[in-house]
Amino acid sequence: MTKFTVLAVCAAALLSACSPAAKGPQVGPDGRPLPQVYKMSKADIKEIPYRVVDSVNTLRAARGVQQLQLNSALSDAAVAHSRNMSAQNRPWHFGSDGSSPPVRAQRAGYQGHLQGELIAETYQSELEVLSDWTAQPDTLAVLMDASANEMGIGWYQEPAGKLWWTLLTGDSTRPPVANVTSTALGRSVNTEMDGATALPTQ
Repeated sequence: MTKFTVLAVCAAALLSACSPAAKGPQVGPDGRPLPQVYKMSKADIKEIPYRVVDSVNTLRAARGVQQLQLNSALSDAAVAHSRNMSAQNRPWHFGSDGSSPPVRAQRAGYQGHLQGELIAETYQSELEVLSDWTAQPDTLAVLMDASANEMGIGWYQEPAGKLWWTLLTGDSTRPPVANVTSTALGRSVNTEMDGATALPTQ
């Protein structure tokens, strides 16, 4: 082996030793992998509502349940509540002013009867959240509600990547809940609409 070859081999070995090791998934204090940020493209933002309703309708079709149509008023109410949950830093069904889901739906201009609300605080994509909802009997029941014929989906993503999701279902053939006040904090959500449930905090 020539002197030049020996030097080249040594240099390569040194460079290899100095190279940073391949990074595995980052873990938190509990040893579990830290959540990965779901980065939405402009195309994703436009397609997300259709991905969700198509996925929900596929599940409903398998059970012989009527299909859901996207409703803009329900989606507006869902977006508003997602933003408000972020402001409260709390995944729950009441607004910071004490408003209940039916109140927020009516404020957004929904003319039908609100059937249910699903919420989530997570770093997951819309289809991952939907998968979690379908895995739990109570949240699945809201998605499979045979009385619902409309839905809305909304979200808010914080600068650090955390996502707050809200999905609402409604029945356009029934009128809104009567005499619902904006200060319903002390009342059970289930007394004001047919079904409401929350996904546990991620």
